Amino acid sequence: MESIYRVDGAAAETSAFAGGPWNPKLQHGAAPSSLICWAVERLPSPVPMRVARLTVDLMRPVPVAPLSIETEIVREGRKIQLVSVRLLADGAEVVRASALRIRIEPKETPAVAQGPNVELPMPELCGAPDFFATETPFLKGIDMRVAGGGFRIPGPAAVWYRATRPIVADAAISPLMRATIAADFCNGTSSVFDMKDWTFINADLTVSLGREPVGEWILLDAETWVGPDCVGIAAARLADTKGYFGRAVQSIIFEKR
Repeated sequence: MESIYRVDGAAAETSAFAGGPWNPKLQHGAAPSSLICWAVERLPSPVPMRVARLTVDLMRPVPVAPLSIETEIVREGRKIQLVSVRLLADGAEVVRASALRIRIEPKETPAVAQGPNVELPMPELCGAPDFFATETPFLKGIDMRVAGGGFRIPGPAAVWYRATRPIVADAAISPLMRATIAADFCNGTSSVFDMKDWTFINADLTVSLGREPVGEWILLDAETWVGPDCVGIAAARLADTKGYFGRAVQSIIFEKR
């Protein structure tokens, strides 16, 4: 399959498959967010580390166009490292992100300290959604299985996601990238308004990971809350087939079409 990006140095060429649901000429938020993960994980660290928290701020709509990647190590240490990443389109900043990496030191931990098991059905026991997924370019590279609720049913929902299209050419999709791709679907998974009448675009995304996920399938167990001022949050617990491992939160802007 054609990848979303081809990266040469600090330049990322973008394919049409990055297109999102609101406008195919604008990227789905999961695309640049996963590109940021790729950039962060390629940076050196003084000791083995992994991302514990990623925050992505969508400064403006991201066009399906060439991007420039800028990275900076803001704080270096042997226990934590803070990384800043910026994506620019035609010289304008479109995405700003920060990633907190923490040193890893594998040890035995009590079972009670680990995330709970998933009581929802596993992806092989769930059906695919009956909706317009193929109309959104980015979704053509995502497999989905509905474990609870539904895309057309207002309220909380739980959906398994598996990214199948390469994000960066000649690079594997890392566990962090898989978790972040799924996390960006919070607002769509647990939508409370009809997409035909409303837009509900996320202004940011924060993902916190208690551990790295395993396998290709990521569960998003999500719900959305809306305030009387048409600002809200979409939040979710993240799981793989071994159990829950993290959480995701988006700030949402709701607008009548």
